[in-house]
Amino acid sequence: MENEPLMDDALKSELSALYRAQDRHYHNLAHIEAMLALAGDYRGLVGDPEAVEAAIWFHDAIYDSKAKDNEAQSAALAEKELVGRVDARRLDRISAMIVATATHQPPLFDDATAVRDASLFLDMDLSILGAAPDAFDAYERAVRREYAWVEEPMWRAGRGAVLNNFLARPHIFHTEEFRQRFEQQARANMARSLEALTAG
Repeated sequence: MENEPLMDDALKSELSALYRAQDRHYHNLAHIEAMLALAGDYRGLVGDPEAVEAAIWFHDAIYDSKAKDNEAQSAALAEKELVGRVDARRLDRISAMIVATATHQPPLFDDATAVRDASLFLDMDLSILGAAPDAFDAYERAVRREYAWVEEPMWRAGRGAVLNNFLARPHIFHTEEFRQRFEQQARANMARSLEALTAG
C-alpha cells in the first residue's frame, strides 16, 4: 500500500470517463489537466503533492449543474475509492479539500502545511478566473452551456451574485504566488463579465 501511487492508472481512467461526459463543457478533463499542470508548476510549495493530486482528480468527479451537493458527493466518491490506499488522516484531508471547493475557503486544519496545500489547491481551481480574456470568456460560455436549463434572467442574477461575491473578497486567491500571477487579471475579467451580465 505504501509504495503504490495514490492515483494509479486504473483509477485515473475510471475518473477520466466521468469527466468526458457529454454535458461537461467546462468541468471536464481539460480542467483537471490544467490543474495538474499548475500542481506541477508549484510542486515545490506543496507539502503532500499526492494528496493534492488526488483532490484535483476527484473534486469535480460528480458534477450535475442541477444538484447542490456535488462537492460532498465527489468527496464521498474519493473516500470510497481511496480507502485502503491511504491512511485515514490523509483521506480526511483530501476529502476536506474537495468539500472546500463549495465555498473556496480553506479548511481549518490544525496543520499549517495542510492549510497551505488546501489554499494552493483552491487557487489552482480558480486560476481560470485570472486567465487571458479570451480564455476567460470561453470558460464563461462553457459554464453557461452547463447551465443551459437556467433561463437567461435567472442566469444573469445567479452568475452576477457569484461574481460579486468573489469581487467583494479582499483577495480572490489565498496564496501570495497566485495573487501575484492571477489576481489583477481575475478582477478585470470578472468586472467585465459582470458589466455584460447587467447590461444585457
